[in-house]
Amino acid sequence: MTELIIYNEKTISQPESEEELTITIHGHEIYGAVIDGETRCRHYHGEADRIAIKFFCCGKWFPCHACHAESGCGRHAVWPAERFSEKAVLCGACGQELAVSEYLDGAPACPSCRAPFNPGCKVHRHLYFE
Repeated sequence: MTELIIYNEKTISQPESEEELTITIHGHEIYGAVIDGETRCRHYHGEADRIAIKFFCCGKWFPCHACHAESGCGRHAVWPAERFSEKAVLCGACGQELAVSEYLDGAPACPSCRAPFNPGCKVHRHLYFE
């Protein structure tokens, strides 16, 4: 793998195959079909699509449920409500980690850098969170 420096402490590893594509943002490895330095992927790549979610089942960060499914984890599990205080959402703009409750109950923007998040992501809440 060859690392390509993008900007703001973000690097993209040039994969040997598409399945191996990862992006590092502020020390977090993001897995999946990532297409830019703010965690957008080939499935969701609108201007406000800039979060990654740490999947409860495998503990790995992915931009979306489809990237996770393509990874072959095979143990899909959602975050249980009693663990919503744990950090599991990453802002792709600044690298701020948010607790699940902070993300779900907050405004559709990063509380740190104010970059907007896609409010439509909440439609898929059931794929990530109890």
